[in-house]
Amino acid sequence: MNKEDCVYCQLALIKSPRTIYEDDLVKAVLVEKPTTPGHTLIIPKNHFTILEQLPDAELSRIFTISNKISTAIFESLNMHGTNLIVKNGVASGQEHAHFSAHVVPRVENDGLNFEWKTKQLGEEEMSTVELMLKSGQEEKVEKPIEIKPKEELKDDGENYLIKQLRRIP
Repeated sequence: MNKEDCVYCQLALIKSPRTIYEDDLVKAVLVEKPTTPGHTLIIPKNHFTILEQLPDAELSRIFTISNKISTAIFESLNMHGTNLIVKNGVASGQEHAHFSAHVVPRVENDGLNFEWKTKQLGEEEMSTVELMLKSGQEEKVEKPIEIKPKEELKDDGENYLIKQLRRIP
């Protein structure tokens, strides 16, 4: 699929009144048919089909913006929680061939159900999966991840811990 045929690439290019955040890498827009009020779609402006194709900088930006939008949802819409949903690949329910993340606002008893049945794996099967995942990562990781210091917190006169406690449902 090329950029001209991609719905999300086109969304990244247009000016939308539903845009709540935009920078050179990412755009966040309110979903036209939301699951709940405030349901937000976050997309990279560059075309990437699945998570594994995204460069670290763009993936980091998507999750940083998701966090800020989640905070705004708690504070502005008085929601009790959020779900961050990434459908990665057709088997996961991905409908568009462009990576996206959804921040879905939640309140108690909202009728949304994201539960699934868990499976009990035997110790041998669990060990096999663990070994396969670890060996697959050893081959792909070439250098350690560089961690940069977190930006200084801005003092707006209110203790950030108190502010966080107000968000807890």
